[in-house]
Amino acid sequence: MPTYVTANPTTGEVVREFDELTDADVPQVLARSTQAFASWRTTPAAERARMMTHIADAYDARRDELATVISTEMGKPLAEAQGEVDLAGAIYRWYADHGPALLEPEVLDPQGSDESLVETTPVGPLVGVMPWNYPYYQVARFVGPNLMAGNTIVLKHAPICAASAEVMAEIVHAAGVPEDAYINVFATNEQIADMIADPRVQGISLTGSERAGASVAETAGRNLKKAVLELGGSDALIVLDDGDLETTAQIAAAARLSNAGQACNSPKRMIVPNGRVDDFVATIVREFESATVADPTDPETTVGPLSSITARDTVVAQVQRAVEQGATLHTGGDAIDGDGAFMRPAVLTGVTKDMDAYGEEIFGPVAVVYGVDSTDDAVTLANDVSFGLSGSVWGTDVSRAQEIADRLEVGMAYVNEHGTTLPGLPFGGVKRSGFGRELGRWGMGEFVNTRLRRTSTVKK
Repeated sequence: MPTYVTANPTTGEVVREFDELTDADVPQVLARSTQAFASWRTTPAAERARMMTHIADAYDARRDELATVISTEMGKPLAEAQGEVDLAGAIYRWYADHGPALLEPEVLDPQGSDESLVETTPVGPLVGVMPWNYPYYQVARFVGPNLMAGNTIVLKHAPICAASAEVMAEIVHAAGVPEDAYINVFATNEQIADMIADPRVQGISLTGSERAGASVAETAGRNLKKAVLELGGSDALIVLDDGDLETTAQIAAAARLSNAGQACNSPKRMIVPNGRVDDFVATIVREFESATVADPTDPETTVGPLSSITARDTVVAQVQRAVEQGATLHTGGDAIDGDGAFMRPAVLTGVTKDMDAYGEEIFGPVAVVYGVDSTDDAVTLANDVSFGLSGSVWGTDVSRAQEIADRLEVGMAYVNEHGTTLPGLPFGGVKRSGFGRELGRWGMGEFVNTRLRRTSTVKK
């Protein structure tokens, strides 16, 4: 059976299989991408921006169709899928609107010359390795800024997202981007490693697991290639003693259940003052138990299946292991009988440092709630993991909450919100959550040559 397969996680039915790249195709793909770069890099920025606008328009026009594709592929509820389509289109539109200005030369103080300026130029063919949890958004974060900058793209999507990968390539090409400036490949991990090692490839961007990130970083480092990695997360959500407990718990529950908990920056660890833990847990349990876990194409559904039976069983096993090691399970955590990759959302307390659930990422609809005696304890607990993607602090005294948020060892710190992602805001983490940034002007700056040009008059 091929690796690239659409298997509907709602029914377990195999919908479609896709032909994969052969080893003999790899050199041809890289030759095409390299040849296309020679002309794509000289395409005026205004013309590339016009194409980005056409891509954004297509996402808007085909919103329902695109949403249905990923609901079928990986189980995202339709309303969430439509929101993702909107966000992806907004990213392309942001780079259409702002990209040309970001590529303009920056004039510096001449410092003894007639002219000193910095030029922003593309570097060449790039490889992108994308995950299944946000099929359109993750691709847009990588493709939007780099096509706008004049780089060419070889895009490997997750094997379960081949259908959305095909439709994205269709949209990009219909917008006017040359066929070889954006090449969608159904490649193996070994073929991607060969591409990274090839001298024609100038960089690699991966969003995925720690293991995948370590492998890509090793190959990229050995071949002196730039890499941007967005990996896992175990985000903390800290509730202060002056916070609106009920409202915050409702927001936290909704955020944790979004995309069936399959988000790197989901609030996985909820940290609450000891005296308020019971009330907080009661609200989370109520919200989790009232969620409608069902077919993602049903408008009444709030939580769809996980992306696959394997993914579901992994999360269920993590919950069971936490309980076996001494944690308290307040609700859910079991697989739902019948077809599909469904599980009941779970709430855990009593997780201690000697348990696996303390440090691992649980990539599913599971909330782990901790009680602490002080804000210092909350910050220590929040930082006591190997990840550092994002975190949030919730409280009425905003200045105090900001001070606490500034102590979080993360790439993105939020006050009274969690996980906000917008086209103009930088996205990325620290520690084992990866390195590099996507989106905004920061995303435009990762795979470019920031080149100094200095001009002086020859003195006679």
